[in-house]
Amino acid sequence: MDLSYTDSQNAFREEVRNWLAQNVPAQPLQSFDTEEGFRQHREWEAQLNDGRWGMVTWPEALGGRGCDLIEWLIFEEEYYRSGAPARVNQNGIFLLGPTLMEFGTEEQKARFLPKMATGEEVWAQGWSEPGAGSDMAAIRSKAERVGDHYVINGQKTWSTRAVWADWTFGIFRTDPESSRHKGLTFILVPLDAEGVTVRPIPQLDGLPGFAEIFFDNVKVPVENVLGGEGMGWHVAMSTAGFERGLMLRSPARFQETARRLVELYKANLGHSEIKSSADIDPAVGDAVMKAWMDAEAYTLNTYMTASRLVQGGKIGPESSTNKIFWSELDQKMHETAMSILGARAELWPHAPAAGEVGKWLDGFLFSQAGPIYAGTNEIQRNIIAERMLGMPRA
Repeated sequence: MDLSYTDSQNAFREEVRNWLAQNVPAQPLQSFDTEEGFRQHREWEAQLNDGRWGMVTWPEALGGRGCDLIEWLIFEEEYYRSGAPARVNQNGIFLLGPTLMEFGTEEQKARFLPKMATGEEVWAQGWSEPGAGSDMAAIRSKAERVGDHYVINGQKTWSTRAVWADWTFGIFRTDPESSRHKGLTFILVPLDAEGVTVRPIPQLDGLPGFAEIFFDNVKVPVENVLGGEGMGWHVAMSTAGFERGLMLRSPARFQETARRLVELYKANLGHSEIKSSADIDPAVGDAVMKAWMDAEAYTLNTYMTASRLVQGGKIGPESSTNKIFWSELDQKMHETAMSILGARAELWPHAPAAGEVGKWLDGFLFSQAGPIYAGTNEIQRNIIAERMLGMPRA
């Protein structure tokens, strides 16, 4: 594998870096789990789109730049290095967007993708249900075909960004006689439709990052079906591949965390009258070094996968190994930061004495969800055992 960049890739990196230097907000935006922060991040999505940076891999006709995955990885590296805001519409641009391009009609692409790119329409993810979390085949929410529309009844839960989002995508059981993977249909649902109720779910930090969505005789036109009736499982697995594979968690995210972790370790080594764990416990230094090495290993593996995809390959069940690796890496890095900070790790970002410390607590709390969302790591290990290693079901 040739790890050197071409002249055009280096020029692209320089263009990204210059635009971000001129446009990244000088002051951090509020959390997008607050109403004001959500509005601020929506405006940032529009600003990115104005510069044609909203989703660089999208075709130019849809506001993108037609970049390949290597260029996308370069963009992500510069994006995280610049300290740019988190992407509030990641469910749309990174998950639903590529799925629409693969399975959507031309009318659906023209209707949904431009407004997704500008942040005018922000998307929530409607996978999980009570009793159907990582096991999406157990979904019970129903969509009954009545003429030119479906009538949806049921409930989704743990829907990311749903509190202030405009739309949700999910799979619903359209064949009442079906079971498990069959009889499911992928449907796009406006959250302001009559009969939709959104109930916020507080996270560990008290902010409503998730929500329950209740559907009570909600009418949705047939043209909101993606991929055809009964094809929901097939379409959803494509979306899940994007979620567990490359797009949702680029390696740049973890490289930046590893870089900050090294700086934190160095800042707490021998610079205080009170000995920190960085001074006392040599295992902390080992953990910092391993975090940096693992972040680099994940980056190299991702470049290898992206190179394969650029040449016409596909993401298969190995996306499950990806998901396990980045979610557990994120946890370990933040746990190491907590051990370095000691009692200071308990300071919230808004505490007067927090300084930069509070960002580590935020990251630590969020990392606890990593082994759960995008399919629990226990389920991912089952997939690896059955589909990659050929082991029998337990």
